[in-house]
Amino acid sequence: MGNLSVVVRQLSRERTRLADQLHRVTAALTAFGKVYVDGGKPKAAVVIRKKRTISAAGRRKIAAAQRARWAKIRAKKAG
Repeated sequence: MGNLSVVVRQLSRERTRLADQLHRVTAALTAFGKVYVDGGKPKAAVVIRKKRTISAAGRRKIAAAQRARWAKIRAKKAG
């Protein structure tokens, strides 16, 4: 059974390596495809980013700043 676990580990590493290679090939195809579609102007590679979140305190600060801007505009209109 020891040999079986070694084989499974090797296959898992190979799958990871192949997935990484496939990702790189896909990125290259995308980049080259855009060159031909966009008239030869290469663009930066598309980067998938993790969705950013903001804390409740940060939202409160942003909301307070926006309310202050609105109050300033209303004060100019009234005065």
